[in-house]
Formats: sequence, C-alpha cells, structure tokens
Amino acid sequence: MITEDGLKSGDKIPSERKLSERLNVGRSSVREALRALELLGLIETKQGEGTYIRDFRENHLVKLVSTFVLQDEKAKQDVSDTKYFIEMDCLRLLLRNQEVDFQDLKLELEDGKLNDDDFFYLIIKKTENHLLLKIWLILKDYYQSISYEKKKFTKIDFYNLLNAMEANNEEETLSAYRKLRKMSDSPIIVTDNF
Repeated sequence: MITEDGLKSGDKIPSERKLSERLNVGRSSVREALRALELLGLIETKQGEGTYIRDFRENHLVKLVSTFVLQDEKAKQDVSDTKYFIEMDCLRLLLRNQEVDFQDLKLELEDGKLNDDDFFYLIIKKTENHLLLKIWLILKDYYQSISYEKKKFTKIDFYNLLNAMEANNEEETLSAYRKLRKMSDSPIIVTDNF
C-alpha cells in the first residue's frame, strides 16, 4: 500500500476501519499489525490525530532483528560469506558483459568519495540484477550490525580490482577481490558432486 499510494515518511496512513476494508481483514488483525509496526518504529500514532509513517532511514530494524537471528558465531560467518559470494558473482556477471564501463568508478575513487559499501553498491548496480542488489543491501546492513571492526581499504586495492575487470581476466579479478577482502588466495571451486 505504501508503494501503491506513493506514501512517504510523515504521511498519514488510513484508519483501522479503512485498512480493514481495503485489506479485507478484521479490525483486530489490523490493530495487531499496527501495534507490531509501531513497536518496530516504522509508524507513529499521535493521540487524536492518527497514525503516520516514520522515517525508515532512522530505523534500527536490522539491528533489532539481528539480535534474535544472529546470536551465534556461525550465523554471523554465514552473513559475511554470503555477502562475499554475491559480490564475487556480481564481478563474474560483469566480466561476461564486455561493454561495462568502469570510468565512473575510477573518477569516484580519484575524488576519494567511495567507501567499500559505495564501491560494491555501484558494482552490483552495474549488473542490472535488482534481486541481487536487494539481497546484498540486506546482507550489508546485517554485516554492518554485527561487524566489530571497521575495515580500512586502500584505493590501490579497488584500482587493482577495476584494472583486472577492464582486462576481462576472471582469475586476476577474483584474486584482487580476495586480496581486498583479505581472504585466502585459493580459488573457491564449485563442483556438481555432492
């Protein structure tokens, strides 16, 4: 409904009665859902005025959910690994498309405006795979909420990665990626044998 109606933060949402009619559910279900959304900080009820959408960017939903989901070290490692696999697969996808231009990334790097998240956001966006981008954004938020240390990256690491991609060399690209991520330089081999 938020998307369909073009609602944004600060906009008033319909009353319980109208929501109940529009969604074809009972008012008690609507009331329960609104209570849950308010607890998550996604909406705000002002007595006598109505219910309003809150600014999602200020929301700490990922951190809240991560306290329940990511309680053990294995789950945390899984988030990190999955984020890295998506990044590597996006690099591979871009290597298949030889018409991809990386000049914009190089200019951003020269200006010193790119951090690691910005860099990979632009890389993944270049794949034009919206599902991968959405999954990566969620994983990135989880990763940030569980990451204890903020890693520093040098421009050289990013340039090496871009240069390998421009040369359309998969082995060098993945090697540069693993160096950036401080991973073992042993390639990850996927087989069909289980």
